[in-house]
Amino acid sequence: MTDLAVPVTTRKDWASDQDVRWCPGCGDYSILAAMQLLLPDLGVRRENTVFVSGIGCAARFPYYMNTYGMHSIHGRAPAIATGLAVSRPDLDIFVVSGDGDALSIGGNHLIHALRRNVNITILLFNNQIYGLTKGQYSPTSEVGKVTKSTPFGSLDTPFNPVSLALGAEASFVARTHDMDRKHMQEMFRRAHEHKGAALVEVYQNCNVFNDGAFDQVTGRATREEMLIPLEHGKPIRFGAEGHKGVVMNDQGQLSIVEVEGVGEDALVIHDERRADPGLAFALSRLALGPHEPTPMGVFRAVERPDYGSQMDAQLLEASSRKGPGDLAALLSSGTTWTV
Repeated sequence: MTDLAVPVTTRKDWASDQDVRWCPGCGDYSILAAMQLLLPDLGVRRENTVFVSGIGCAARFPYYMNTYGMHSIHGRAPAIATGLAVSRPDLDIFVVSGDGDALSIGGNHLIHALRRNVNITILLFNNQIYGLTKGQYSPTSEVGKVTKSTPFGSLDTPFNPVSLALGAEASFVARTHDMDRKHMQEMFRRAHEHKGAALVEVYQNCNVFNDGAFDQVTGRATREEMLIPLEHGKPIRFGAEGHKGVVMNDQGQLSIVEVEGVGEDALVIHDERRADPGLAFALSRLALGPHEPTPMGVFRAVERPDYGSQMDAQLLEASSRKGPGDLAALLSSGTTWTV
């Protein structure tokens, strides 16, 4: 990275000259605005910032950013971003993907980028539907979802993106929603500051094919009683004046109680830095879907070496060993064929 001071920018500097072409009312507009307003405060340069996407509505994101970017192929954005992150550790790399793009054809690429702890920030827009291809069910659609591709209702158990990421040993996992710009920006900031693979699930409304999917938890009238804020080092409380809380039984199962009935000392203290992901995973399973009280915030933020740094260390060690390398001999070693 250059030692020169990062120039002062505004949202206008980060917005491209392309017309934004999402459906009017789409939650993607809110996410785009949150990112463009946040970037001037992150201390990053436009020429060192890259957005990589796959296929889908969310994948149009790079067109609207005045940065480097790549609209890649379906599901492969994490793989392309991995190569870029390893070869150019000086860059700030964001992956933008939808629930279909990331969790269906791109599922393997996603989990391996997370387990390897590649230094990228993954924003997973979850609207529980395929929007670009006109309303088929996705890997996060609820059981019984009636769509063009499931006219009698989906039979598939949906993925929980946060649970999936934690199971893949992601070192940073968070959740936010498109109705709260301030919270989105804080989650994006935290994810960017994290060294290693960071995943942020964003509940994003598709007002054409799955309108209101998250209204029961993110609607203004219900939000206070349905969103559970996760704050490191604090008891997990929510609701008007914090009247509800989360407790854990002897089997490690979490449940929601009235604080008045158990006392604050009985509540779970959130620990996002806990090495064992068990508590974070239990929190991710607290809600069976976006119709029950749902945790929002950072589930896990732990430190471990990122993939690129470890690869650089291996190459440095290899180059310091005595004796010259012979690439031709390596390529022709073992069984060979003449074509």
